[in-house]
Amino acid sequence: MEKTLEFADLLRLMDERSTAFRAAVAAAPSLDVRVPTCPEWTLFDLVQHLGEGRRKWAAIVAAGPADAPPAMSAPVAPREREALLAWFAASTGELLDALREAGPDRDCWTWWGDSQSPQTTGAVARHQLQQVAVHTYDAQVAVGAPQPLPDEVALDGVDEFLTTCVATTAAWPHKPAVIDYHATEGRSWRLWFSADGARTARLPTPVAGEGPEVAYVSAWGTANELVMFCYGRIPMDSLRLDGDRRVFEQLIAWEPEE
Repeated sequence: MEKTLEFADLLRLMDERSTAFRAAVAAAPSLDVRVPTCPEWTLFDLVQHLGEGRRKWAAIVAAGPADAPPAMSAPVAPREREALLAWFAASTGELLDALREAGPDRDCWTWWGDSQSPQTTGAVARHQLQQVAVHTYDAQVAVGAPQPLPDEVALDGVDEFLTTCVATTAAWPHKPAVIDYHATEGRSWRLWFSADGARTARLPTPVAGEGPEVAYVSAWGTANELVMFCYGRIPMDSLRLDGDRRVFEQLIAWEPEE
């Protein structure tokens, strides 16, 4: 079974996606362009959000083990495009420097304490790669030039989303359910939902629908499509669905209380 991306690869890809993000912003006719996949935001809002997030997580990583994120104040994002892009590049640099300094195994605060992801700097790097990757797609959509995520980013992105953003010890409020995700690149995942919460595991091969446990519903698509569905960038009907789609509707509507 394939391993997750190595720490050095996470940092490399984070830098690459950040460069692609800046290129999309630079190509826009204006920073006031609306972002269709983030309807409340302009392109400036998107850059500000992502840049402030880089600086916030740099401070969290630098603080090390903690019960809460450190108090911090980021420099105000400038309104002029060239200065804004430089501010964003510096924000990315702060996060990458903090991660390199800490290495992958250092404990730190995270919001996903009851998930299947560890509360480590390596897990932060993994999640922050997905944040910049998805927001790069958002920026590309805003300028009319969307591109699929690189395969290695998308494949790790499905796994990362399920373990970090879905897996939880909060009780599932519906009947127990099983969901499978199948990427056309040949990787599959399973989610179990019950009163004990949600947990996920990578499947060694796509499930043929036989055996004692069969998914209530399965979603099929490219890894990029699965990631974009997970983050609400494309609708459920963009995927091939087999089984009871109401389970997906329940999952989309679920907001577990920790």
